[in-house]
Amino acid sequence: MDSSVIWSWIAALGGWVWFVAAAIFFVLELTAPGVFMLWLGFAAILIGIISLAMVLSWQAQLIIFAVLSIACIPAYRYFARKIEKPVDRPFLNRRAEGYVGRVFTLDKPIVDGVGTVRIEDTVWRVSGPDLPAGSRVKVASADGAQLAVEAA
Repeated sequence: MDSSVIWSWIAALGGWVWFVAAAIFFVLELTAPGVFMLWLGFAAILIGIISLAMVLSWQAQLIIFAVLSIACIPAYRYFARKIEKPVDRPFLNRRAEGYVGRVFTLDKPIVDGVGTVRIEDTVWRVSGPDLPAGSRVKVASADGAQLAVEAA
């Protein structure tokens, strides 16, 4: 098929080409999920509606599509935060952050700034001032699997 035939077919579609593009983006989102093509699809629908309402050059349509594609992402994040329901276990995948502010007993002394503390069934590496085993420490912050502690 000649490329001029394809371009003339696309030009004949006019504003409807954006709805075809949106459908393609939505199908791509289904095959490769990641919530990226979804926003491109929404932007294509919006520019399709705009191009049906007013006559725009194809350059202006592409620029508006690019702007809408970029604008859809922060808009989603803004509205998703408002809709998101609080979870019953907010520290499920960030367990260490759930220990900040709590007080525990040192399992092994902190020597040269490093020691361990046993929390439930897990031994955590801690950093802080040198303290003997059995000392009470308060978790000040969490960095990955290491807890920063201070004397309680």
